[in-house]
Amino acid sequence: MQIGLQVTNFTWPAGQTHLGDNFGLLAQRAERAGLSSLWVMDHFFQNVGPAEKEMLEGWSALAFAAACTNRIKLGTLVTGVTYRHPAILVKTATTLDVLSHGRTYFGIGTAWHEQEHRGLGVPFPSMTERFERLEEALQIALQMWAGDETPYRGKYYQLDRPLNSPQAVQKPHPPILIGGTGERKTPQLVARYADAWNIPNVPMLGDEQVKRKLATMQEYCQAIGRPYEEIEKSILETMHVSRDGRPGTVTPAEAIERCAFLASLGIDQVILCMFSEYYDLETFDLLANEVIPVVEKIEVAGR
Repeated sequence: MQIGLQVTNFTWPAGQTHLGDNFGLLAQRAERAGLSSLWVMDHFFQNVGPAEKEMLEGWSALAFAAACTNRIKLGTLVTGVTYRHPAILVKTATTLDVLSHGRTYFGIGTAWHEQEHRGLGVPFPSMTERFERLEEALQIALQMWAGDETPYRGKYYQLDRPLNSPQAVQKPHPPILIGGTGERKTPQLVARYADAWNIPNVPMLGDEQVKRKLATMQEYCQAIGRPYEEIEKSILETMHVSRDGRPGTVTPAEAIERCAFLASLGIDQVILCMFSEYYDLETFDLLANEVIPVVEKIEVAGR
């Protein structure tokens, strides 16, 4: 089992003047601690707190993190399909994969934050249309990464020549991760197009709901003849680790126990969503020395 980290909050004690330095230091600490992946939200307005708080653009932030690190994988959790034209998004993700020597996840979803769409003048279509656009974006991504330059003609997107040069380092392409909690359209798209699925368990869905969603995904995979175990399953969890397990936190032993339970359900990676602990050295020390070495040895059910 693996552990990743999602960065959601960019309002830190040193203020905006040192935001870049602190974000780069955070990425380096995450890598040194042995975390397998580093994720950022892809939003234009902050939604963990007031909209006016600092919010970095996701793909630019990942490019900066790539220059500060050497090993850790990088991804958005997740990019809304409405934010960018899909062909440009594929080009952006490919660029990050090339410059990071093959460390990119392609995280994508339907988008949900209507306020930032309206605020910046980005169209916010119906949920039905967003799912249709997501499927076309996935088709475009796979076609471009396959090197197929034949015209693409979809309902929403038309590409005369979907050229993608240079191509991604990872073969056949960066892992496509779809994020979402739906139990109908989302698992169908994951089963058909994706390499990974993230369940945003913030706020807590409840373990029974997580089990049901995994079972639903397995059913969709069986229906189309795809091995369920091919898909990496990750879960986004709010889990603050402290030495004493003070209120609002868990001890290293409790964190390990939670990860072991999730692994028993078939979860491959737990992505920690922490808010104010990013600059807390104790958190990274505990993860590096007591949590990650144990969790990495936990066998994931079905693997």
